Amino acid sequence: MRIHHVTSALQGKFLFVFVVALSGLSLHFMPVMAQEVEESKAKLRAVANAVFKDATFQFVDRKTGLRFANPEDAPANATLRPESPYTDWRYWNGVLNIAMIRLGEVLEEPTYTEFSIRNVAFNFDGYRYFEARYKDEGKWNYPFGQRFIMEELDDCGAMGASVIEVYRRDSQERYRTYIDQAAHHILKRQHRLNDGTFVRSFPHKWTLWVDDLYMSISFLARVGELSGDRSYFDDAAKQVVNFHKYLFNEEKGLMVHNWYSDVNRPGVAFWGRANGWAMLAQVELLDRLPKDHPLRPTLLGLLQKHILGIARYQSGEGLWHQLIDKTDSYLETSCTAMFTYSVARAVNMGYMEPRYASVAQRGWEGVMSKIREDGMVEGVCTGTVVSDDLVHYYRRPAPLNDVHGIGTILLAGAEVLQISK
Repeated sequence: MRIHHVTSALQGKFLFVFVVALSGLSLHFMPVMAQEVEESKAKLRAVANAVFKDATFQFVDRKTGLRFANPEDAPANATLRPESPYTDWRYWNGVLNIAMIRLGEVLEEPTYTEFSIRNVAFNFDGYRYFEARYKDEGKWNYPFGQRFIMEELDDCGAMGASVIEVYRRDSQERYRTYIDQAAHHILKRQHRLNDGTFVRSFPHKWTLWVDDLYMSISFLARVGELSGDRSYFDDAAKQVVNFHKYLFNEEKGLMVHNWYSDVNRPGVAFWGRANGWAMLAQVELLDRLPKDHPLRPTLLGLLQKHILGIARYQSGEGLWHQLIDKTDSYLETSCTAMFTYSVARAVNMGYMEPRYASVAQRGWEGVMSKIREDGMVEGVCTGTVVSDDLVHYYRRPAPLNDVHGIGTILLAGAEVLQISK
C-alpha cells in the first residue's frame, strides 16, 4: 500500500510538472502565433491598399492625360482607357473582385467588399461608351472589349463569376441579365470537343488549355448554386474529369499546360499557373457541388491526387517554380499563391487531412517574402500563351506587381488565416 502511495505521489508530481511545462510551452508559442497572424494581416492590407491607391475609377485620355469620371464628359476625339488596370474587364479583375470580397469577410472589413461592388458597377456604367466606338481594334487591347465581345471563356468566366458574387450583395437586374447571357454562351456557344470538353480555336484548332478549367468552372459552379439548376454542376464536373483525362500526367502528378487535338498530343510544359488554375477550379466546384452529386467522390480523388502531386515540388523557400518540375526556372509567386489557397481551402473544408496544412503555411511564408512593404508584389509571371518550347516559359518576364497575381495572393492569405483559427 505504501509503495502504491509513493508511486501515486510521484505520478502526481510528474503530472504537475508536465502540465506546468506544457502550459509554459503554450504561453511561449501563443504570442509567436499571434505575431504571425498579425504579420499576415499586415501583408494582406498592404496589397489591398496598394490596389485602392491605384484604382481611381476614372478614365484617362491617352493623348492628353486628362482624366474623366464619366467617359461621356470627354471630348469627341478623346482616346480613353480606364486609368487603372484594376478596373478593366479582364479575367484577372474577376479574380481580384472575388478575392476582395473574401478578404472583407475574413478580416471583417466591409471596405474591401465594397471595392468589388463599386468595380462591377464601374464596368457596367462605362462599357457602352466603348462598345459604341469600337471599330475592330481587337478585344485584347480595347477597353472593356471582352465585356461586349463574348467569344471565349476568358471573356466571361472569371468576370462573370465576380458579377454573381456582387449580384448576391447588390441585386441589380442588369447584373442578372448579364449572368444569363454568359451562361447561355458557355453552355450553348463555347467551342467544345465531341465529348463536351471546352477548347479554344487558337493557336491551333482545337486546343485544350488548362486555364479554361477555372475560366469555366468559376462561373458554372456559382450559377448552378444561384439558379439551383443541377445541369451546370453536371457540366462542370464533366469538365474536371475530362481535363484530367487529357492533361494529367500520372507519373509527375501534374497537369501539362495544353493538349493539341489536331495532332492528338499534349504540350511540353508543366506550367505553374496553369496547374494553379486547375486546382482553384476543383476547389471552387467542390465548395458548391451538391453533397449527393454522383461524381463528388471522383472529384475529391482527383483533387487529392493533384495536391499530392504539386506538394512534391515545393521548394525550400516555400515557393514553386515557374515550370514546376524544372528547378532552374524561377520561383513564381502567383502559382504559389494558387497552390497555397487551394491546399488551405482543402484542409479547411475537409477535402484533405489537416496534416497537409503545413504545405499551405509554408507556401504563404514564400508568398509573404515576395510582398514589399508598400504592397507591391514581386515574382508574378505575366500573361502566357501555350508554347511548343520550354524556353518560352523560362523567359516569360515577371514585372513588378503584375496584375495576374494580386487576386490570388489575397485569396491565399485570407484562407491561411482560417487555418490559424
